[in-house]
Amino acid sequence: MKRLARKSILEIKTYKPGKPIEEVKRELGLRKIIKLASNENTLGPSPRTIKALRDYLPKIYLYPEDSCFYLKGELAKRLKVRMENLIMGNGSDEIMELIPKTFLNPGEEVIYGHPSFLIYEIVVRIMGGRPVPIPLKDYTYDLKGMLKAITRKTKIIFICNPNNPTGTMVSEEEIRAFLKRVPGRIIVILDEAYKDYVERKDFPDSIRLLKKNKNIIILRTFAKIYGLAGLRIGYGIARTEVINLLSKVRLPFNVNSLAQAAALASLKDKEQVKRTRRMNALGKRFLYEAIRGLGLEYIPTQTNFILINLKRGSRRICQALLKEGIIVREMSAWGLNNYMRVTIGREEENRRFIQTLKKILRDF
Repeated sequence: MKRLARKSILEIKTYKPGKPIEEVKRELGLRKIIKLASNENTLGPSPRTIKALRDYLPKIYLYPEDSCFYLKGELAKRLKVRMENLIMGNGSDEIMELIPKTFLNPGEEVIYGHPSFLIYEIVVRIMGGRPVPIPLKDYTYDLKGMLKAITRKTKIIFICNPNNPTGTMVSEEEIRAFLKRVPGRIIVILDEAYKDYVERKDFPDSIRLLKKNKNIIILRTFAKIYGLAGLRIGYGIARTEVINLLSKVRLPFNVNSLAQAAALASLKDKEQVKRTRRMNALGKRFLYEAIRGLGLEYIPTQTNFILINLKRGSRRICQALLKEGIIVREMSAWGLNNYMRVTIGREEENRRFIQTLKKILRDF
């Protein structure tokens, strides 16, 4: 069957997500498990969102509203854009895939930072494009290095801001200087999945940048701060002509009804966002101090996760944590063999993680 498959597909390394809780329960027979591997909001969705889901359940025999009309309307009002500037996706991952499907021809190049979100390479290879990963500089996207990598074949540039898995960001000034030097024929993707966790004041105002740069597509998600990762819903913001092209490739009914109802309710619950930000800020500071106390190093983050340098091979340590019922992300898939990534959780989860890690490190 491999001979029947497209050659570009054979080059793809299958993405392996963080282990789900139920799988660990089945494999290890554990009951008390915490998952700090996939950057989910462990506070969960708001009560208002849960109610919206319950209220909608009797109507799930109907197909979803394909246009996401009410959700787009609320988003447009908040973002101060037109509904025609929005496209909804089954997670922002789906829109990442729609972009190469719409714009990328076989052999054309796509630039992105490395290490960064693994899906970029996958969606490029699906369309027979050529991935051009540019090493990070001080764990941050090297925009100058990316500019130097531009050729006549460059079609798309991905910028993960803040970056997954390092948690670092590039500033408004840096993005502005970068965009001035990028040819208008190249599409620049600003992937802002973790935007709502950023504490720095110089994070780019990408909506304002979009009004001056027609080649920008902004990606955002409800999976992170809104706690809707299981419902898979995200969106893109771009000029109307770009949205119209992406919509030609988008399959109908791609965003399910429950996801639409939950996202709309989440937008209207500002207190839940405030609670999540407060929990994340406090958890971050606790983990910083505790990690230093263990003699380890970390990368300061603008997200809800922390990349930790264990100063030794991380696989055995992550496996030991798993046996104790703590799921974290081992980073060898990113080429970071001595690192692990941990989601900032609730206070009790953070404390259990540190106590267990301390005990494990004594044995290594």
